[in-house]
Amino acid sequence: MSAKTATIIGATGLIGGELLNLLLHDNYFDRVRVLLRRPFEREHPKIEKKLVDFNDADSLLVAIDGSDAIFCAVGTTQKKVKGDKEAYRKVDYDIPVHTARFCKMTGCKIFVLVSSVGANSKSNNFYLKLKGEVEDAVKQAGVESVHIMRPSMLLGKRNESRSGEKIGQGMMKAFSFLLPSKYKPVQAKDVAKAMLESSKKNEKGVSVYEYGEIKEINS
Repeated sequence: MSAKTATIIGATGLIGGELLNLLLHDNYFDRVRVLLRRPFEREHPKIEKKLVDFNDADSLLVAIDGSDAIFCAVGTTQKKVKGDKEAYRKVDYDIPVHTARFCKMTGCKIFVLVSSVGANSKSNNFYLKLKGEVEDAVKQAGVESVHIMRPSMLLGKRNESRSGEKIGQGMMKAFSFLLPSKYKPVQAKDVAKAMLESSKKNEKGVSVYEYGEIKEINS
C-alpha cells in the first residue's frame, strides 16, 4: 500500500489545529503537509511544512502536488482585514477555489472544505454570499470527491482572543435547545473529526455536512 499524503490549509486556525492533531495520531495518512504563509513551530515526524505565497498560482500548485487529500479550513475576519472586502475575498474565496482547481489538475481525488451554515451565493449577507460562491466554484472544479462542512457557531479554544465570540458561544450553549438542528453550536474538534472521516469514504460527487451529518459521521 502506497503512502498517503494529507495536505492542510489553515492549520493554525481553530478547526485546522484540531484536524492537524487528529491527522498526526491517525494511521490512515502517513504524511501531513502543512501549507503556511509564515513559519510554524510545530514539529512532528509526519509533518512536512511548505511556505506558500497564496497569491502566486505556481507556488500553490507546486505545494499541493502529490496530495491524496486536501483539507481547506482557511478563513479570515473583518478585523484582520480592517473591513476590506476585497482583502477578505482574497483569503476566503481565492485560496479555497484556486486550491480546488489545482486539486483537480494534480490528480488529487479528495477535497474537504470548511464553509458555513447558511452559505448561499444569492444571499444578501456578504459573508454567507461569499461562502456560497466558494461552494459553487468548488463544486464546479471537477474534483472526484468533495466534502463540504457547514458548521454554525464553533466551540473551542482559539489561539487568538475574540471576546464577542466568547459571549456568543455562551449564549448559544445556553439556548441551543431552542435552535433548529443545523444552527446548533458544534465543537471544532467534531468538525475536524468529520473532515477526517469523510476523507476516508470512497464516495464520488459532492457531500454536504451540517450539524446532524457532522454528528452522524462521528458516531
